[in-house]
Amino acid sequence: MKPIRLPEPPGSPPRGVPDIFEGGVYGVVKRAVIIGNGFPASENQSVGLVRALGLSEKQTLYRVTRPRGGINEYLHWLPVSLHKQIYYIIRLIYGYSQVLLTSRGSRVQSLTGENGGSVGLSSVLEADVKSIVKMAKGTAEKDGPLLVVACGRDTISIASSIKKLASDNVFVVQIQHPRTQLSRFDLVVAPQHDYYALTPHAQEQVPRFFHKYITPNEPPSKNVVLTVGALHQVDFAALRSAAIAWHDEFAPLPKPLIVVNIGGPTSRCKYGTDLSKQLTTYLRGVLDSCGSVRISFSRRTPDKVANYVRKDLANLPKIYLWDGEEPNPHMGHLAWADAFIVTADSVSMLSEACSTGKPVYVIGAERCKWKFGEFHRTLRERGLVRPFTGLEDMSESWSYPPLSDTAEAANRVHEALSDRGWRLRP
Repeated sequence: MKPIRLPEPPGSPPRGVPDIFEGGVYGVVKRAVIIGNGFPASENQSVGLVRALGLSEKQTLYRVTRPRGGINEYLHWLPVSLHKQIYYIIRLIYGYSQVLLTSRGSRVQSLTGENGGSVGLSSVLEADVKSIVKMAKGTAEKDGPLLVVACGRDTISIASSIKKLASDNVFVVQIQHPRTQLSRFDLVVAPQHDYYALTPHAQEQVPRFFHKYITPNEPPSKNVVLTVGALHQVDFAALRSAAIAWHDEFAPLPKPLIVVNIGGPTSRCKYGTDLSKQLTTYLRGVLDSCGSVRISFSRRTPDKVANYVRKDLANLPKIYLWDGEEPNPHMGHLAWADAFIVTADSVSMLSEACSTGKPVYVIGAERCKWKFGEFHRTLRERGLVRPFTGLEDMSESWSYPPLSDTAEAANRVHEALSDRGWRLRP
């Protein structure tokens, strides 16, 4: 729409063009939809990007959820819709019989609705393509285009379908490499270790099905944003708020305060109590140079790993182990820690720690293969992390330019919207 310019009265001061004539509401993105998969590590990336874009107060979360546990462990490779149909048929035939029990004897995990209650498949609030497309088209004239941010394998088909059916009304960002045609999205935000292999050794470890998506040293296409690590919600404002909120608990602690974050083994970073023994031995070696040590476990930490660490370190006065009870001190740890020790399995935990600019020591990186090995190599080359050996003087401080993947990805979203003639709400 072009502005209609009427003659100005003589002597009138010049007036700017009303917002509606500069693309108006049609070109101003004021709201976001997040397509999640129920996993905090994935959804945190989408929420972090939306936060960095200033749309946190105008975001809506939809979820693509799968049944978990028992026989579902063997069906997770199927498309979500087919997985649910098979699971529904099995439940009709067998009910909650042994076929649905996990190998440990615990029952299959029920899907959980947004109200927090355990509900059946029929009542789960799902990410539905038709309803989101209808909303995007039906409200575009009033509320402008819709930003859609998705992360995780199960969200790929939903996000790409929304893009296909409502391309004039949505801007779709897919986080992590979708393993499909990148043109199906407006923007793809992927860690560089997830986009292509960087060394001949790493290429040898890439599964064959992935080869067609990888060309070593290939420059990314225009709609791809490469990051070092994972996106997250940790920025200066968040750390400042956490520093205030946790002041009374952490300010009195003897310095330096060392935070130890323990994740859990994955198929590409395998370990057990062997790493627990290595970690506790090394921690004992550096205790003299520590003022306080606080240890946290993630949701993925196996009981045998956590129990070994608790048993071996429980009686040491400088060490405090978080019991898992709320409130979660994670943001307080990021704000108040003088240094971090992190197990190598978690890209998310390392990305958050490296966003602080504080010393980060990694244990277990030599156990990581394929793209995770490339991730650790990049961190070391950029001076973001050092291996934890148990010989460090933990009072020694060193720094680096903080990792700013989320802010850089947000800037690229701004640029891509501008190229389309759209902009974010100021």
